[in-house]
Amino acid sequence: MPLTPLVYWAQRHEDIYLRVELTDAQNIDVHVNEKVLHFRAQGHGAKGQNEYEFSLEFLSPVKPEVIHKSTQRQVNVTLRKEQTGWWERLTAQERKPVFLVPDFDRWLDESDAEMEIREKEEKKNRLKASRQKEEGFVSLKTGFLFMYNLVQFFGFSWIFVNMTVRLFILGADSLYDTFHSISDVMFFCQILAAVEVLNAAFGVVRTAVIPTLIQVVGRNFILFIIFGSVEEMHNKPVVFFVFYLWSAIEIFRYPFYMLGCFNAEWKTLTWLRYTVWIPLYPLGVLAEAVAVIQSISFFDETKLFSIPLPKAFGTSMSFSYFLHIYLVLMFLGLFINFRHLYKQRKKRFRVKKRKSN
Repeated sequence: MPLTPLVYWAQRHEDIYLRVELTDAQNIDVHVNEKVLHFRAQGHGAKGQNEYEFSLEFLSPVKPEVIHKSTQRQVNVTLRKEQTGWWERLTAQERKPVFLVPDFDRWLDESDAEMEIREKEEKKNRLKASRQKEEGFVSLKTGFLFMYNLVQFFGFSWIFVNMTVRLFILGADSLYDTFHSISDVMFFCQILAAVEVLNAAFGVVRTAVIPTLIQVVGRNFILFIIFGSVEEMHNKPVVFFVFYLWSAIEIFRYPFYMLGCFNAEWKTLTWLRYTVWIPLYPLGVLAEAVAVIQSISFFDETKLFSIPLPKAFGTSMSFSYFLHIYLVLMFLGLFINFRHLYKQRKKRFRVKKRKSN
């Protein structure tokens, strides 16, 4: 004949908690018919290893869904009240069963339970307000990043299309006046690119600061110092190749970032963004190196940016000495950025391959 286990109970405004004292309970059967809970299980209770069961007719209806969890020491049962409210007692009969006792580990009176509800509501409201604030920041950040990438895309697209059309119409003659026709827009785009360094430094985007800094500083050095400050360089064909290679990379990079602002992807664009740099980036650095080499003689002749020295050491130190050092640093930067971009490409396509599998 089944025995009756010891049962502890507690309540909240929405839930009923029961704790059945059975060790290593097995074959647990818990269900509700209307207002009556039926429990049956095998385990080690107050009277040893046996089969235990009990029934409880609740004061008010409960929902039929019953959640129970068995541990080595007990069986925890949770039921949801049909209507939210505080019960004056657990069972329909005023005299409680002898096996039923309050669970003082979870016991709260009505006022304490109401306070608990208020604390939960306050915590929920704080989380909601924090989430709304975060969503507002994310929306602002997304809008900012989208507009930045859109402006850069328009700028470099104008440069690329303009240079391509001029090349087809004017032929080789277009190589010699690239700086005069394109430089204003290129100056704007490369000054604006400093935003990318700030974005990486302040965590607006998740990318390494050093590779971004190397690219932005390197390009601006070529643009402002080598091309912008030496008038003799304005008509050099190398300007065309540097500008064309820069813009050919960016017309794929910036629209990729635009789609990324909205967690969208176009597979062809993704492949181009992570592939076209492989030939174009080294060619761009090579073109920049040619520009630096061609400018050295002009810096020697004009003494531009030369550093005055005491008479004991000579009149001045030519800026060309720095340019020779810069040539070495350029290829060191090429190695760092090429390695960084290759890791990005490998990681991107490895992740995509895992998802497809």
